[in-house]
Amino acid sequence: MTLAADRLAGLDAFLIALNRVSAEAILPLFRADHGLENKLAGGFDPVTEADKGGERAIRKLIAERHPEHGVIGEEYGEDRPDAEFVWVLDPVDGTRAFIAGLPLWTTLIGLRHEGRPVLGSIGQPYIGELYIGGRQTGSRLISRAGETPLRVRACPKLTDAIICTTDPAILTGPELGAWTQVRAAARLARLGLDAYGYAMVAAGTMDLALDTGLKVWDAEAPIAVIEGAGGVCAHWDGMEANSDSGKFAFAGDQACLDEALVALKRAARN
Repeated sequence: MTLAADRLAGLDAFLIALNRVSAEAILPLFRADHGLENKLAGGFDPVTEADKGGERAIRKLIAERHPEHGVIGEEYGEDRPDAEFVWVLDPVDGTRAFIAGLPLWTTLIGLRHEGRPVLGSIGQPYIGELYIGGRQTGSRLISRAGETPLRVRACPKLTDAIICTTDPAILTGPELGAWTQVRAAARLARLGLDAYGYAMVAAGTMDLALDTGLKVWDAEAPIAVIEGAGGVCAHWDGMEANSDSGKFAFAGDQACLDEALVALKRAARN
């Protein structure tokens, strides 16, 4: 069902407010004592008080303003996930960048209506950037300089593309083989951007972002923002992206994505 414009505008404004309260909880801990914990006994999966405090602040405002809405969050799980409206939260996407003091972490907040992403935001409050929008509304960048529309750029050839992935070291053998093949064809590759790379696809400065092992809170907001900017989102098997966990490709140009999928499809089910 298509949402009425006035209702969608109200939710858009609320999404901006959610980013504001999360930033108030997170920013004092950036490049400060962030309360680092490790969630894994046999590895390293960091979480900080910024992750937890940011999600608590977002959930609190949702409960106050829209108690009928559901929430799915990385840190505190599900609450009414089958509601008509469900907010999907990752308060600090890129916790490793956060604890390293790098301003490449983002706050991801998505909104689904009847199971479909309709609004999303990728926020980087330290540098004052909020990438926000959806398919019905279009997407825009809100920054200290004001508001500007977001639009992906045309890049039909993979050989002209600027691409990214978060970390090739976490890819399986088949995934790494696919990434290596795509990277060999592309003009330029960047690493370690997490969801900030997805924002750059929406902004038209990058052309293709490839990642694996994404959870619903990693993918929901970027899907909305990139689609709102005219981009395309797909799984590595070429199917239209939904918010299920797995391998995702975020692209500005369908033709560029199609060239990359030649390699990606081979690794899609491995």
